[in-house]
Amino acid sequence: MNFIFKPKSFLIAGLFFLLGVILVVYGLYNSKYSLCVSYYTIDNSKLSGSIRIVQLSDLHNRVFGAHNQDLVDTVEKQHPDLILITGDLVNSSTENTKTAVELIAQLCEIAPVYLSLGNHELEHQAVYGTNMTLLYEEAGADVLEYSYMDLTIRGTAIRLGGLYGYCLPEKYLETNEAAPEECAFLNEFQNTEAYTILLCHMPVCWIANNGINEWDIDCVFAGHSHGGQIRLPLIGGLWAPDQGWLPGREAGLYYSDDQKKGMVLSRGLGSAEKIPRFNNTPEVVVVDLRPQQ
Repeated sequence: MNFIFKPKSFLIAGLFFLLGVILVVYGLYNSKYSLCVSYYTIDNSKLSGSIRIVQLSDLHNRVFGAHNQDLVDTVEKQHPDLILITGDLVNSSTENTKTAVELIAQLCEIAPVYLSLGNHELEHQAVYGTNMTLLYEEAGADVLEYSYMDLTIRGTAIRLGGLYGYCLPEKYLETNEAAPEECAFLNEFQNTEAYTILLCHMPVCWIANNGINEWDIDCVFAGHSHGGQIRLPLIGGLWAPDQGWLPGREAGLYYSDDQKKGMVLSRGLGSAEKIPRFNNTPEVVVVDLRPQQ
């Protein structure tokens, strides 16, 4: 059988291949250098006035513009009352802390900055001996690690706390899976009439082990999942640490069964993974807390 060369078919195939290459390059570039802002609204009867929060997570020493000016400008445009950072500003594989420290100092000129540690801060501390809490506090942030602060913001009493841990519900104490010190802290933290906000880098037990239902905490801010690292159209994240393949809940706003409590899970800004982010634009999260109508 003679092969008949069809220039038109060859051209069409070539154009599709070129389009595929362009989309891949764009997806990789956009996921490394661009920024997007995601907006969420949470209503609660404990709130007396509206409060705007900006959440940043998982920077991993990524830089957006000279000295992170693009990121700082994006945050400033949101006019936040609070800036919350949920860990992993640094990479544990490099001694560099300058990027994180400079960013914190710049953000503190916009609004009060509250921060909880991630696994990379703890690993960095173990490898290089850096006191990450002291470093971040000297830059201007309030670091919340097994600690909380009672604040009044726009007429609303807020209890704001943070810890690094899985935060398994108390029932897991019976199987020795839950950490007693985490349970003790969370019990103390939730014992208030104020609106409670917890910074917790690790999200898995809040969504996979029913923590969002069992702990009496109004709003949890988390990171770590990187939005699934590679995001597939119509499907979502491909893989997330502790959650595995196609986790389904790796970014966004999730509610408790009674719709009264929520968890905000950021896709983050950078990555320490060898596999690059793809179709996953670095994310600045904005949450408007409003009085329930």
